[in-house]
Amino acid sequence: MNFHGILVPIVTPFHNDLSLNIIALADLTEKLIDKGVTGLVVCGTTGEYYALSEDERKTVLTTVSKIAKGRVTLIAGINDLSTEGAIKRAEQAKALGYEGLMLSPPAYSLPDQQGVYAHYEKVASATDLPIIMYNFPARIGIEIEYETVVKLAKIKNIVAIKESSGDFSRALHLLQTPFDDFEVICGCDDQPLDFFFWGTKSWIAGAGNVFPAEQVAIFNATQQEDWGKAKQIMNEIYPAIYSMESGNYNQKAKAGCLKGTFNVGPVRLPLSNMAEQERNAFLSLIKP
Repeated sequence: MNFHGILVPIVTPFHNDLSLNIIALADLTEKLIDKGVTGLVVCGTTGEYYALSEDERKTVLTTVSKIAKGRVTLIAGINDLSTEGAIKRAEQAKALGYEGLMLSPPAYSLPDQQGVYAHYEKVASATDLPIIMYNFPARIGIEIEYETVVKLAKIKNIVAIKESSGDFSRALHLLQTPFDDFEVICGCDDQPLDFFFWGTKSWIAGAGNVFPAEQVAIFNATQQEDWGKAKQIMNEIYPAIYSMESGNYNQKAKAGCLKGTFNVGPVRLPLSNMAEQERNAFLSLIKP
């Protein structure tokens, strides 16, 4: 599974009546591929996986797989409140042709580190697909602590961690660790240059829905050690990135899809849509 480059956790388009917009999903999949992204993460947090029924989830996964399989890397988000639920989602992902999985600790239950380790170990033992761990304590309520990451990295098909804590000191500690066949992925949209400078080869970014071409260009520039170009592009998109990281992230990922040129509709509850003033202020940051 190649996950080096830009991987976009694709938004899930809805009609104004909040039903799935499969035509828009298929079109967006094509457009993101055309922008040069390495892969797509489907049914992730930015895709509002928690607001999809099981039938809708299967439809979304199937739609993207039919278009993108063999063209870009396909990763399925398999988060669930239970370990058994995550295993079932891993089985579904494999059956639908996905090459990898992304998994956070279960939300709400607040497991201790022994429980976190056991959660990942059990899911990993139930599938042969590679797993990217997802550390995002602001959403999950707990962190995958450093020592737990080191232990889990020894499991053969746990291949990486998407680091979204926002704490670059922690990220640097991980990046300085001499892992075997295990990588640290940038999961902070405002820190990619820091991650790339210290050797990261991947960026999983919800803002990739807004700036796919720009993020691909940043990645390519850093791999050529053209830090001036990478910094220039980051400076250009940073105001919008900062706005997204400051609040209403999913809403802005949808409102700003492909720099505000592609309509993917509203968000579903429990998220609320932005007021028109906030929406317009955000769009002013991304439109020329």
